[in-house]
Amino acid sequence: MDGTKRPEVLAPAGNWEKLTMAVAFGADAVYLAGPGYGMRAAAGSFGPREMARAGTYCRERGVKMYVTVNTIPTDSQMDELPAYLESLDEAGAAGLIVSDLGVLALAKRYAPRAAIHISTQAGVMNAETARMFYDLGAKRVVLAREMTLEQIAALRARAPAGLELEAFVHGAMCVSFSGRCVLSNYLTGRDANQGQCAQPCRWKYHVMEEKRPGEYMELVEDGGTYLFNSRDMCMIGHIPALLDAGVSSLKIEGRTKSAYYAAAVTNAYRHAVDAALAGRPLEPVWEEEVLAVSHRPYCTGFYFGQPGQYTADACYFSRYDVAAVVERCDGDGSAWLTQRNRFSPGDGLELLMPGAEPLAFTAGEIWDGEGAPVAAASHAKMALRMALPVPAPPGSILRKRRTQALSGHGIDPEP
Repeated sequence: MDGTKRPEVLAPAGNWEKLTMAVAFGADAVYLAGPGYGMRAAAGSFGPREMARAGTYCRERGVKMYVTVNTIPTDSQMDELPAYLESLDEAGAAGLIVSDLGVLALAKRYAPRAAIHISTQAGVMNAETARMFYDLGAKRVVLAREMTLEQIAALRARAPAGLELEAFVHGAMCVSFSGRCVLSNYLTGRDANQGQCAQPCRWKYHVMEEKRPGEYMELVEDGGTYLFNSRDMCMIGHIPALLDAGVSSLKIEGRTKSAYYAAAVTNAYRHAVDAALAGRPLEPVWEEEVLAVSHRPYCTGFYFGQPGQYTADACYFSRYDVAAVVERCDGDGSAWLTQRNRFSPGDGLELLMPGAEPLAFTAGEIWDGEGAPVAAASHAKMALRMALPVPAPPGSILRKRRTQALSGHGIDPEP
């Protein structure tokens, strides 16, 4: 790390709630998408008014807003792009994430106040490619996920000093190089390069012999039949190594994940980066936090070599359910909540607040929105009141550990 700029925690913001959670729990920047041109069509999107509102919200809190414009557009889509880019410029986008050279050219012309970030879809793996994009006006490249730390350090040493390097540190990985996949398009007609991936890499595959129609035989590798399934990435324990390699923006994948995911993972990486900058070891609680959200078995990506696969299934694992979200709270800890999953007086809960370690407590009496006591918070989104152990800001999360907590799906050490 060259020490010239504070490293950035970059969090996903698939919708308004995820945006506010990411900002509250410590993101330096967020990335989101409008209704088109983003690589996650299934994620929430921000219309023109909401995009402008998001820009104002971020700017007032000192958080940068980056917008994904990283699909591979057709000519008809390019015709509509200038007006869209102008609207993003007016909304206050600090950066536009692009992969197509034509989009890059139009972005420079129609959104001149936004920095150009080159998407991981472009597959930047070497300093010459990085320099080429820099010469074309890019401020940042999002490195290919397939790079090792050693390769990143070598690229940093040879690339222009003014070019920022961004790298993924957490979340889902793609079985195809830098997400360039045609499998979804071929099998389902949903084009991954238009943000519509059906994730056929997560499917369970069989073969059928020509003379035995209807008889399916499993394709097995290492005891599993999910042949293309990839692990999730988790680099929470290796932030100093990433900074030493020259990465200045640490990107968390997950615009389609929950608001709880955005809050908990951002909180964990905020503490990990702060600890690295202060020269302190990472406290174990933050490694536990990334296990508390929904995830597939973790690995450290390609940073230390091959990540390996998990072919037994494509399931997600989680240790907690969100019980409620704090809407407001007075100075005595009396809180107004919105229910998310069933919980009852006497249940063991944890309170997750921005900037703080999770706080365990036992739920006391619960009242509904009319002030009547309830035996259980059992109705979705019901308004509740309950005493918390400490005053908590809006957006704080109450969670309940699952009865059968899953084990054996921790973070694999690097090779």
